[in-house]
Amino acid sequence: MTAPVFLVDSLADVRAGGTLTLDGPEGRHAVSVRRLRAGEEVVLTDGHGTGAHGTVAAVEGKDRLTVAVAELRTEASPVPTITVVQALPKGDRGELAVETMTETGVDAIVPWAAARCVTQWKGERAAKSLGKWRATAREAGKQSRRLTFPEVADPLTTKQVATLLADADFAAVLHEEGSSPLATAELPAEGRIVLVVGPEGGVSPEELTLFAEAGARPYRLGTTVLRTSTAGTAATALLLGRTGRWS
Repeated sequence: MTAPVFLVDSLADVRAGGTLTLDGPEGRHAVSVRRLRAGEEVVLTDGHGTGAHGTVAAVEGKDRLTVAVAELRTEASPVPTITVVQALPKGDRGELAVETMTETGVDAIVPWAAARCVTQWKGERAAKSLGKWRATAREAGKQSRRLTFPEVADPLTTKQVATLLADADFAAVLHEEGSSPLATAELPAEGRIVLVVGPEGGVSPEELTLFAEAGARPYRLGTTVLRTSTAGTAATALLLGRTGRWS
């Protein structure tokens, strides 16, 4: 089994052969939940691509341990990157989408209040919901042993999404009536891929027109219709395989 991953604020001053203290909520989880003991392997990451690999040197109390750092590793930046614009699902299906996309390997997630979204983020609810998405991405990043956690952006309007699509090297709207399959789309070797996942009610004709003007064609995934909370994960997996990032 691979070593468990825990999040730290910074690894800027950490060097191989040195030690690092893990405390606070992460330390409590390591000591009291995972019950790590001296000698066990562990990885501490800043979530931005760097990981300190080492072993537990000492455990203090219920929420503090010292790690003897054996080496520092840095992940190469992914090429091409994959961003999913995720329409707001109902209930906790938004966190489910973020969790599974993170575990699969998405690089960035953009919440989108589409016209047909039943759920709308406003006021305090917006801040609370965004916080849940970001916390979910952090936890899923650790669970899947990632060193680079996906960015969960601030929510965008439809016009802002169109601007994002216009700047992409490849942009697509996942749509059940798309004439072309995503599995055969011509993909860039580098740059940024941006996918749009609509709400349960679908992407409106007006949104499709605006996105088409920005260069995003509608593509279908397959013969079945996926829910908004699973479409982004399936599409990400497909693209990771096709671009060689899973090779």
